Amino acid sequence: MAKTKTAFFCQNCGTQYAKWVGQCSACKEWNTVVEEVIQKAEKSSWKVSPGPTKKTAKPLRVNEISTEKELRLDTFDLEFNRVLGGGLVPGALVLLGGEPGVGKSTLILQIALKLPYRTLYVSGEESQKQIKMRADRIHPNSETCFILTETKTQNIFQQIEATEPDIVVIDSIQTLHSDYIESAAGSISQVRECTAELIKFAKETNTPVILIGHITKDGSIAGPKILEHMVDTVLQFEGDRNYVYRILRALKNRFGSTAELGIYEMQGTGLRQVNNPSEILISKNDEGLSGTAIASTVEGMRPLMIEIQALVSTAVYGTPQRSTTGYNAKRLNMLLAVLEKRAGFKLGAKDVFLNITGGISVDDPAIDLAVIAAILSSNADIPIEKGICFAAEVGLAGEIRPVQRVEQRISEAEKMGFTTIYIARNNKISIKNSKIIIELISRIEDVVSSLFG
Repeated sequence: MAKTKTAFFCQNCGTQYAKWVGQCSACKEWNTVVEEVIQKAEKSSWKVSPGPTKKTAKPLRVNEISTEKELRLDTFDLEFNRVLGGGLVPGALVLLGGEPGVGKSTLILQIALKLPYRTLYVSGEESQKQIKMRADRIHPNSETCFILTETKTQNIFQQIEATEPDIVVIDSIQTLHSDYIESAAGSISQVRECTAELIKFAKETNTPVILIGHITKDGSIAGPKILEHMVDTVLQFEGDRNYVYRILRALKNRFGSTAELGIYEMQGTGLRQVNNPSEILISKNDEGLSGTAIASTVEGMRPLMIEIQALVSTAVYGTPQRSTTGYNAKRLNMLLAVLEKRAGFKLGAKDVFLNITGGISVDDPAIDLAVIAAILSSNADIPIEKGICFAAEVGLAGEIRPVQRVEQRISEAEKMGFTTIYIARNNKISIKNSKIIIELISRIEDVVSSLFG
């Protein structure tokens, strides 16, 4: 048996050292030098029985490669399937990140309990009794979900070989440790090595693996950045603790779109899928309130109606405040400059606060017109008539620019009961026999005169 040899590498730039140092001399970063194994003893990280699952790769001509659509595993969760692109791809690694307490473990355990496939849920953070207490609230009568509390990858692979699951869940990747690396669990080297072993297992056995990952203070997934490059799909589970709604986004997806969005509602019995998010994102208020406008936006393939609230008030202090929740603050400053330059509204000495209700963040430029309408409504203290919504981008010259997939936005607005929608004059529309009134505008001045006279 060969002796294990180790060396020290900087996890930031890759510089090798003979011994540990506090600061890397190449990139000047502190505490990034970690001991890694460069020649390990002869031992197998996991064992695969010889059979049809283990194949030897060989080159193929492009025209010989099959283009048949690969079958996906249905997770029986419409929102999760939508974000993944139709379900779990066999052999894929899915990394789910999110803030502590947002509901990552609850979401994955809920899916694992309801799957008809043989599922192995590996937890390094909770005991089997703790997981059972949570499972009793969600779906207590599952016969296909197996719970394992283990952190050593070699022991996990032994149980995988004995159980032969169709899906493996790891909660979380930062708690695992491997015999290959001497450093502590959660270190950069351990996270990378454990993920590499799981990738090898997933690809050779065609078994999908779902990893749950911690995040850092700035919101990025903890561990080396290479972790996100190694996996096939990176999902972000986010939500404000003050709201019951949670949003699932795809930051990276090799097998589908990254623009899709899944919405859940946190309840005592788990996470409920929200199939019509427009109803929860618009407040049911019959009274006409100034500073409120409705925008028709699109997230992936799903159209949404969202409510935008604005408050414009005289600045008490010398410097006016610009504050946003769920919207880009720099884009707000740009729209305020356009209003002042092109439409003549003096907002430079006023505080402007903007909020997108429901606790979600939107970066679709099609909500620009609704943002401006809400600001002007609050500034004049005149409510916008009920039944009006907006879907257009605003340019720096004050022109109203067309947006993509406007027909989907119009159909969603009509379905939600809106009577009028403002869009750009240059948008090409082929909708016929629509009950909603379509107002075509080309400049901000047209919007001001139409809404406020």
